[in-house]
Amino acid sequence: MPILVMKFGGTSVADPDRIRRAAKRVGVEVAKGYKVIVIVSAMAGRTNELVGWVEEISPMFDAREYDAVVSSGENVTAGLLALTLQEMGVPARSWQGWQVPVRTSGVHSAARIEDIPTDNLMAKFDEGMQVAVIAGFQGVSAEGRITTLGRGGSDTTAVAFAACFEAERCDIYTDVDGIYTTDPRITSKARKLERIAFEEMLELASLGAKVLQTRSVELAMRNKVRLRVLSSFDEPGDSAGTLVCDEEEIMESNVVAGVACSRDEAKVTLLSVADRPGVAAAIFNALSEAGVNVDMIVQNISADGRTDLTFSCPIAQVERAEKAMLSLRDGGAVNFSELALDRDVAKVSVVGIGMRSQSGVAAKMFRVLADEGINIRVITTSEIKISVLIERKYMELAVQALHDAFELDKAA
Repeated sequence: MPILVMKFGGTSVADPDRIRRAAKRVGVEVAKGYKVIVIVSAMAGRTNELVGWVEEISPMFDAREYDAVVSSGENVTAGLLALTLQEMGVPARSWQGWQVPVRTSGVHSAARIEDIPTDNLMAKFDEGMQVAVIAGFQGVSAEGRITTLGRGGSDTTAVAFAACFEAERCDIYTDVDGIYTTDPRITSKARKLERIAFEEMLELASLGAKVLQTRSVELAMRNKVRLRVLSSFDEPGDSAGTLVCDEEEIMESNVVAGVACSRDEAKVTLLSVADRPGVAAAIFNALSEAGVNVDMIVQNISADGRTDLTFSCPIAQVERAEKAMLSLRDGGAVNFSELALDRDVAKVSVVGIGMRSQSGVAAKMFRVLADEGINIRVITTSEIKISVLIERKYMELAVQALHDAFELDKAA
C-alpha cells in the first residue's frame, strides 16, 4: 500500500473552486493506487486575519490562546477538502493535529514536532479510508494544549508525515511551478530546475528563496524524504515541478545551481572591541536574548588587542540589535568605541554543490560584481555557498549579472 503525501498551500485552497481543483489532484493520485495523506494550510489571507483579531483583542496575548485561534484556519480547510472528496466518491476524513496526534514541544507559536504515531491513521486506511486530510501547522503538547509550528509550518508537517509513514514522495503544491535558478521576477532568464540537491535547496531557502520553509528542507534531508515542488494550477504530470532529492540522484548539475537574494538586510559593526576570549559569546548571547537572527559574521584581526566585529540581521530587527549592544556596553560587559549601522544593504548568494570540486567560483563572482561597479561590503562562504552584502540598489543588477555569468539559463 504505497503512501503519498500531498501538501496544499494557502493560495491552492483559497476558495471553494480551488479546493475542488485540489481535490481533483488528490483523486488522480488515489486512482493510481496510492493511499494519500493531504496536509492543508489555511485559506490564503486567513491566518493573517486571525492574527490581526488576536492582536486587536489582546496586544499582550496569551500564547496558548493565540495558538488556539490561529490554528483554526487549517481546521476549516481540512473539513472542506474532506467534504469535497466525499462528494467525489472518495472515502476521506479530516483530522486535526491533536486527533492524529501530532505530538510537539510546548513552545507555543514555535513548537517542534517530536513524534507522529502511525497506528491511528493506518487503522483507518485498513478500514477503507483512502485519503486523510490533515490540518497542517499544528499539533498538541504534552499538556494537551494546541500548538503551532510557526509560519510555513505546514511544509514541516507534510515532511514529518512523509518521514513517519515512509511515503514514496512528498508533493508540495503552491502557486509556483517549481524551483528556479533565481527569482523570475528579477530576470526573465531564470530557469526551472528539474532536480536540486537537498543541501542546495536548504541553502537557497535560508538565503531568501521563499518556496519552501527552511525547517522542512532540513527535515527532508535528514530523513531522505523526496520532495516535489509544483503548481496546483498546472495540469498533472509525473515530470512536473522540481524534485528535491539526494545528490546521488542528480546525474549532472551546473557548478552553481542558483542565485539567491535577500533585500531587507542590515549590517551592524562594533568598532574597536576587546580581542579576548568571551567577548564574542557575550555579544551574541545578548543578541539571542533580544530575538535578533544573526546571519553573516566577520571579525577583523588587529595587532593592538582591539578588533572590529560585523554581523548582518533582518532590517526589521536592527533596532533590537542596537538596543542590545548599547545595553551591553552601558552595563560594562563589552566595551567598543562605536556602533555603526547600515540599513541600506542586500545579500546576494551563489549556491551549488559543484563548488566543492570546482575552483574559481569566488574569483568569477567577485570579478563580475567589480565589472558592474558593485562594491562588496561583507563576504562569507561555506562549502557550497558564497554570500556578499552589497548596496541595496544594486541587488537586481548583481543577480542578473551573476545569473548570466554562470550561464544558469542553460542546463548542465
